[in-house]
Amino acid sequence: MGTCCVKHGCDHVFFIGFLGAGKSTLARNLGRLFHRRYVDTDRLVERRAGRSVTQLFHERGEDAFRALETEALRGLKRDRSLLVSCGGGIIETPANIELMRAMGTCVYLELDIDDSLRQICRADTRPDFRSPEHAARLLEHRRPLYEQAADITVDIRGTSFEDVLYRVAELLLERGLL
Repeated sequence: MGTCCVKHGCDHVFFIGFLGAGKSTLARNLGRLFHRRYVDTDRLVERRAGRSVTQLFHERGEDAFRALETEALRGLKRDRSLLVSCGGGIIETPANIELMRAMGTCVYLELDIDDSLRQICRADTRPDFRSPEHAARLLEHRRPLYEQAADITVDIRGTSFEDVLYRVAELLLERGLL
């Protein structure tokens, strides 16, 4: 697998999915419940760059942001057993999918555009959200990429956060990942 670590070396759980899927909240809550460290790729990029994701998109463009995102993922090779909340577009870069699959397990939180739009409270902090129509097109573009990356898919449509939390915990415990 080249420079990637073998799955037994890294056993991270990566949460992937569209805007508003609750990836960060899920990683944080599972981390607290199971005493596991959790990280958010957007926060890792912000720390490296010294600016917000929104600023990065505006000042340097999406390509520069995506390159920093890949660097942040590569940096996770040094750690073990992290719960990783991934930015919604992380799957836009094929190398990111390879890195995540090599370092652990990808859990795809599948939703519909209506679920996403209900959850997006602050569109100004979401640089890839331009309009509901654009978001719908983006979701359709990304859906097959999420599906390709996923080791586990959890349908979260019309489900409460608590139900998603318990369902994901159960799936990860069954597989020895928590």
